[in-house]
Amino acid sequence: QVQLVESGGGLVQDGGSLRLSCTASGSIFSINAMGWYRQAPGKQRELVAVITSGGTTNYVRSAKGRFTISRDNAKNTVYLQMNSLKPEDTGVYYCNIHLLVGDYWGQGTQVTVSS
Repeated sequence: QVQLVESGGGLVQDGGSLRLSCTASGSIFSINAMGWYRQAPGKQRELVAVITSGGTTNYVRSAKGRFTISRDNAKNTVYLQMNSLKPEDTGVYYCNIHLLVGDYWGQGTQVTVSS
């Protein structure tokens, strides 16, 4: 069993910042990629940022220059620092980890950016 616990969402004004955290626990040998996805109301879930076990990162175009993904392998934790937030960043943010046995998802944390 693998569990993911997310934290850090909330309500912030346009231009504000938030930091999301996601910690994995359970039957984990090693984690390959770790990522953050978001789902806005009425839209499909989309990848926001991903970081590989080697530290390579990739971002959706709208997040480049504003968001930073990082991970602490000793703590099985992935972070998403979000700066210069915009109303269009509003949505439920989900943590995802990729293990050899499959993918696992967090429960989601709401991020709301008010204009």
